[in-house]
Amino acid sequence: MVESYQGPVYGAVFGVLRDPTWARDVTTQVFVRAYYALPRYEGQGFKTWLMRIAVNLAIDEKRKEERQVRLSLLVQGEPTFVHTQTASPEQQVLVWEQEAEMQRRLSELPAGYREVLVAYYFEEKTYQEIAEELQVTVKTVETKLYRARQWVRKHWRKEEW
Repeated sequence: MVESYQGPVYGAVFGVLRDPTWARDVTTQVFVRAYYALPRYEGQGFKTWLMRIAVNLAIDEKRKEERQVRLSLLVQGEPTFVHTQTASPEQQVLVWEQEAEMQRRLSELPAGYREVLVAYYFEEKTYQEIAEELQVTVKTVETKLYRARQWVRKHWRKEEW
């Protein structure tokens, strides 16, 4: 499978990521993911199925990287002006303004709520990972996240979140 499809999969992944090293790593992940998904393969259009896995994984990886970069800059208190090939200057300014507003909004949250919201929604950590990091129980994380959502609903208008 790898020998037959490595070239096309790498090409699809590289087309999304535009980084040869990263594309090679993600290409490897594609074949691992495809191997574990084989029991769910329905026997039609194997190459199409494999390429869909490749493109989806590449997009997910790119989004995860962008979120991590934005979050790290956001936590440091710096604007995260994003340079993309397709974004116009107006779109870039809009992104910067939205992120500055998000930073301001996050700073309004009580610290205990902010840390679980950031960990869960921005860093995409599981309840278990957050609990281990904060050295609390999973139930405590669930409670803090529930209360943080309640706080947001109470203090922010719906269109603001």
